[in-house]
Amino acid sequence: MKVHFIAIGGSAMHNLAIALHKKGFEVTGSDDVLFEPSASRLKKYGILPDKEGWDPGKITSDLDAVILGMHAREDNPELLKAQELGLKIYSYPDYIYEQSKDKLRVVIGGSHGKTTITSMILHVLQQAGKKFDYLVGAQLEGFETMVGLSHDAPVIIIEGDEYLASPIDRRPKFHIYKAHIGVISGIAWDHINVFPTFDNYIDQFRIFASTIEPNGKLIYSETDEVLDNMVKGLIVDVEKLPYKLPEYIIDNGVTTIRANEKSYPLQVFGQHNLLNMQAARLVCEQLGINSDNFYTYITTFNGAARRLELVGKTDSSAIFKDFAHSPSKLTATINAVKAQFPDRKLIACIELHTFSSLNKEFLKEYAGSMDKADTAIVFIDKKTFAQKKMEPYSADAVKQAFANGNLLFFDDPAALLTQLQGLHMADSNLLMMSSGNFGGIDLIALKNNLL
Repeated sequence: MKVHFIAIGGSAMHNLAIALHKKGFEVTGSDDVLFEPSASRLKKYGILPDKEGWDPGKITSDLDAVILGMHAREDNPELLKAQELGLKIYSYPDYIYEQSKDKLRVVIGGSHGKTTITSMILHVLQQAGKKFDYLVGAQLEGFETMVGLSHDAPVIIIEGDEYLASPIDRRPKFHIYKAHIGVISGIAWDHINVFPTFDNYIDQFRIFASTIEPNGKLIYSETDEVLDNMVKGLIVDVEKLPYKLPEYIIDNGVTTIRANEKSYPLQVFGQHNLLNMQAARLVCEQLGINSDNFYTYITTFNGAARRLELVGKTDSSAIFKDFAHSPSKLTATINAVKAQFPDRKLIACIELHTFSSLNKEFLKEYAGSMDKADTAIVFIDKKTFAQKKMEPYSADAVKQAFANGNLLFFDDPAALLTQLQGLHMADSNLLMMSSGNFGGIDLIALKNNLL
């Protein structure tokens, strides 16, 4: 098979390119800009484009497929050439489905927890010695790539994002996979540039449930009121399997699950992660792994990258980084750290830089989300407003939206860094939350300075 990637440098795209190359496909690609680590990883496998930019000459009639990334535009010259030649054009979720049509498909959806649930399932399946293909949204320990495809694995585990598939395919990605086993972890409004109302956003999960194959399974969190009400109203030919928090204790900073009359000490913590674990357990039970074996294997799971990831610690303090950026993720992550270390002060810093989080109307959704932090800091790089062509707003507007008059606001990375470097970390934890990079602040250097 000969395939060409338009916008090969994307996180999912370059991982899919590598996976197909390892499967024996002839892979080419283009992109107008290639960042690390994509460039180095593509170079390692000999599929890095010779130069940046679009080249319609690469689009030839002998291509079996063209895979279009979300980064490309509708007027991309390579896309136009592919359309002119009548070539088969796929979004990457389309092509994942194409590669897994004959496999059992497990799709993990939800506004939060998708990556962690997927990662937990992959960890347990790997520990159990099972064969599987996968697509996950983070780099995991023990997995070279974020996409794995093979000829003989009977099952594929897919992290199912609700964002759009491609510039010319406006379907949410998780509608495309046609799961046999579907998971919904929770519903909290996001991506308002695509789903302008909460009802419209909820509809995407109703549609996802309807795409599950007949006689399939829908695993969902009954602790999420919006989700629970939605599932109760569904008329679908699937078995509904709810989950809730397991029995657990927290002692000296370690969370231990009690199940099967045994204790299972964990390396991860937080109620949101315990719920994620129950979703993963139900999936693994459908795949032939009993709960005792599941809990035994999950005790060695130390988390997905940037999901409550430990940057550094001493006997009395710790620094964590997390991908949290939406209101629900922010609240869950802050609550988790505060519950795990109740005797320590918590300094929580969130960077807002997604379209939704920067939208002034959406900002009020963050009200109360940082209340459990002893010190709450919000950072918006002033360059981000300019890049997204959005009107900046004041510190007072942020404090009002978060309903927190003591909140600290920064729009300059240097000023934020000065604030953080001046922290006294005795009996304290620092939680840095962003899907960005805090304007280039080096968290390792900060850790070395503070700890």
